[in-house]
Amino acid sequence: MMYPFMTLPDNTEITHSEIRCTDQNRETVRVYIETPVYNGFKSAECYLPDYTWTFNGYDEEEIRYLKDLIQSVSHVIIGLARDGGFPNAANF
Repeated sequence: MMYPFMTLPDNTEITHSEIRCTDQNRETVRVYIETPVYNGFKSAECYLPDYTWTFNGYDEEEIRYLKDLIQSVSHVIIGLARDGGFPNAANF
């Protein structure tokens, strides 16, 4: 399941998964970013805490911005992923 996290002024939507365990028994969270454009969407995907990224349609400046943004809020995303998103977060 994906949980809503943030909507940016340009209608970019950022969502995240619940905490998942990898085959190596490590916790990971999928972050998905989608920006509407004239003929569809730009998208990006990041896996925390490793910051493994894939991008589709964003330019270098947008990629830098998204990487900085996600890094600055990754601790919040991971905490929310543990709690089941904003609807279930105890301290938000």
